[in-house]
Amino acid sequence: MAEGSQHRGRLVVFSAPSGTGKSTIAKEVLSRLKNLRFSVSATTRQKRAGEEEAINYYFLQREEFEEKIREGGFIEHEFFFGNHYGTLLDKTREAIEGGTNLLLDLDVKGALNLKSLFPDNSLLIFIKPPSIEVLEERLKGRKSEDAESLKIRLERAKLELVYADRFDEVIINEDLDSAVEGVTAIISKFLSNT
Repeated sequence: MAEGSQHRGRLVVFSAPSGTGKSTIAKEVLSRLKNLRFSVSATTRQKRAGEEEAINYYFLQREEFEEKIREGGFIEHEFFFGNHYGTLLDKTREAIEGGTNLLLDLDVKGALNLKSLFPDNSLLIFIKPPSIEVLEERLKGRKSEDAESLKIRLERAKLELVYADRFDEVIINEDLDSAVEGVTAIISKFLSNT
C-alpha cells in the first residue's frame, strides 16, 4: 500500500437459509448505508435486456469461468440452472485495496472461505429464522415451493443453521424492522472501526 493512511475496504457477508428475509434486509441496509455497495458476481448466463457489465454481473464465457475455477479465481462458485455463478477473488481484492466496502450474499461455506482469505477485513452475519417451523410457514407463504422443493429447502436450512456459531454475529429475524435496525447498527460500527 502507498504511504499515508489510505482506507482499506471492508467486507460484510450475509448468510441465511432461504426464506429468512436476507434479501429484504440487504436491500434496506444498502439504502441506509451509503458507504456500502453490493458485490457484483460473475456468471456464464446470457446478459438480459437492460443489464450492464460490472453493474449487474461480470458476464464471462463458460471457458473463461472454468479456467478461473481451475486457477482458484473464485471465493465461491456454484452451478445451477445450467450456468455458473461466483464471487471473483481479484475483484474483491481490488475493492479492499481501493477502499470500497462490499456487502456479499454468500452461502455458509462461501462465507467461511471469505473469512479465511480476508480475516481482518470481513464481518460475517448469519440471519436466522425464529424457528424451523416459522421458516416453513414463510416458505409456504411464498407459494413458490412444491412439496419436494420445500423439503429440500428445509433440509438445507437445518444444515446451514449448524454453521451459525462460526459467524461473527447472529441476528434472528423475528421482526423485520428490528432485524434491519440491529444489522445496520452492527455494520455501521464495523465500517467505522477502520
